[in-house]
Order: sequence, then structure tokens, then C-alpha cells
Amino acid sequence: MTEIKCSEFGVTKDGKIIHLYELKSQHIGVGLINIGASISYLKVPDKNGKLDDIVTGFPDAQGFIDCDRYFGCVVGRVANRVAGGKFILSGKQWVLPINNGPNCNHGGPHGFDKKIWECTSSKNGSVTFSVTSPHEDMGFPGELVSTVTYSLNGDTLEVQYNASSDQPTPVNLTNHANFNLGGHANWENLSDHKLSVSADHYLPTDEFCLVTGELAAVKGTDFDLHEPVLLTQDLLSNLPGGGYDHNFCLTREKTRHRAAVLTHQTNGRVLTVDTDQPGIQIYTGNFLGGIHGKHGVVYNKHTAICLETQNWPNAINNPKFPDSVCKPEEPYKHTAWFTFSTTDGPLSI
Repeated sequence: MTEIKCSEFGVTKDGKIIHLYELKSQHIGVGLINIGASISYLKVPDKNGKLDDIVTGFPDAQGFIDCDRYFGCVVGRVANRVAGGKFILSGKQWVLPINNGPNCNHGGPHGFDKKIWECTSSKNGSVTFSVTSPHEDMGFPGELVSTVTYSLNGDTLEVQYNASSDQPTPVNLTNHANFNLGGHANWENLSDHKLSVSADHYLPTDEFCLVTGELAAVKGTDFDLHEPVLLTQDLLSNLPGGGYDHNFCLTREKTRHRAAVLTHQTNGRVLTVDTDQPGIQIYTGNFLGGIHGKHGVVYNKHTAICLETQNWPNAINNPKFPDSVCKPEEPYKHTAWFTFSTTDGPLSI
């Protein structure tokens, strides 16, 4: 049985109330706030039953409002980068704001992560947030109505994304939670984490982290993560761009398929990610640095990892990539499952 409670978390400068919704199952506690439909905390026990918060965040609403590193939020309309902030759809060129090198990233500077979402329901162990993005919001066509539902089912956090539009528009939603399975009591770099990813190919990127359009085999490279790989500082520092910030093209066998498994070698926490999407962006906190967060912890480079289930980046400009267009007759749907366990077996407290 999942418990849910709601409290006030803060107020924006224009008087909008930020609410904190807390979900609690037998072993896991999740905090959700309506700015960016964000995960504000995620408390999970280790193999010894010690509970700790394993995601980046801030102790108050203002921290999330001011943050430009996408901590725990839903990003969109289009996650990741759109080349040159431009695309052609329905016979017209659409121009988006540039906020990441020469490209548009995560929907623009005022994307879904900065919006105050409505909470439309909280029952049956779930909380649903909704937001309406008007036509030409951040340059995108069509009015888009999006919902994100977080459900805590035992030891699994399920995230369901849905969106509908009155005209064709690109959509690629994901959650940008930054994980460190060491927890805030032992928040260090990722060198005690092992990662496996169910992908035979990945998408190389240029100097601005934009996909080049090439589909590359992982075999024989540092991108072959079929077997768990230790995320050492030597590995991450020697990767192009100083760490992983790449889309892995998932091996899809069924509607719900394995994307990644992250394991902390010392405390035994295990995070398994499943999805129905064709890709997962692995990002190892390459651009973190000196950010003061919760519990007195400073978030620095390579101290957190994002596991972002998604469509392939810049798909709107790559016709060989999976289709990213949400149409009035074809609403957008996407589900991700984050399941927690330990190297010793199921969670316990």
C-alpha cells in the first residue's frame, strides 16, 4: 500500500505555490514537486537496510527554480538537442531558441522543466501532473497537452508520459533525475558504480554533444556496456567529451525491455531501468561543478548519472531515426520503470 501526502514546499516570485507530494511504499520514499514535475528526493535502502536519498536536489523550492542543470525534472517538449534549433514540419521551417552551443536543448530555456505543472490526481499510489504548452511555445507548433504520472508499486517507480497535440509536433519527454547510489551520506564520484546497457549501437556526437547522424556499433569500444563496467575516473575522463553523454540504441525485444542496470559495489544498491522507448541517454554529470545541494553536499563533475529513457536525439532532423512526431491521431506515449533491489536480493529495512 502506497501512502501519499501533500504539503507546501515554497512560493514562486509571482505567488504560485510549489507543492510537495510524497509517496511512500514499504521500502521507498519519493518526493515530487510541481515545478517541472520533478523528483525532489528518492530514498532507498541499501543491502544493510540503511535508507538514503540517491538523487540530486535542493532543500527548498527556490533551489529547483534557479537550477539550470535539470535536477529531477521532466524535460521537453523535446529532450536533448535539436540541431541549429530548426526543423521542417508540415511544409514549414520552425525556429527554436538556442540555449546549448549552436543548438536547442531540452525544449529551450523555458521548457517543461521551468513550468509549474498542475496536479490533476493523486490516488491509487500515483500522482499525475499536467501542463498545456500553447502553439509556438518555445517555437514549437501546435497546442500540446502533456501528463506525467508517477506510481510507486512496491519497489518500482513507474513513470508514464502522455501527450496530445492539435497539429503535428515533435515530442520526446524524459525525466532528468541525477542518481548516485552511494546516497548523500557517501556522495562521491561514480567510481564505485557498475553500469550495463542493453545496446548494440550508440549515436556518436560532435563537440556540442549533438548526434552526428551516424549509428555506431559498440563492440570493441568503451561504449560496449553489455557486461557491467566500472565507471572509473580514468574511463570517464578519457571518453570523448569527458564522460558519457550519449544515446544508446536499445535492443528491443518486447514492449517493455531492459535498458540499463546500475549497481553500487559497496552498499549493494541496484537500480534496474526498463522502458518501451528505443533509446536511453547515459549522462555522467560531465558538466556538474560546485553546485550546493541537499544535506550540505556539493555536486561536482562525475558525481551523478542520468538514465534518460527516450527517443533518439534530433530525430526530427534525421529521417532514418525513429519517428518523433506526435500527431492529433497518434498521441505520444512512453513508460519507464525504475526498480530497486540490492546485490543480496529484494529491499528490506
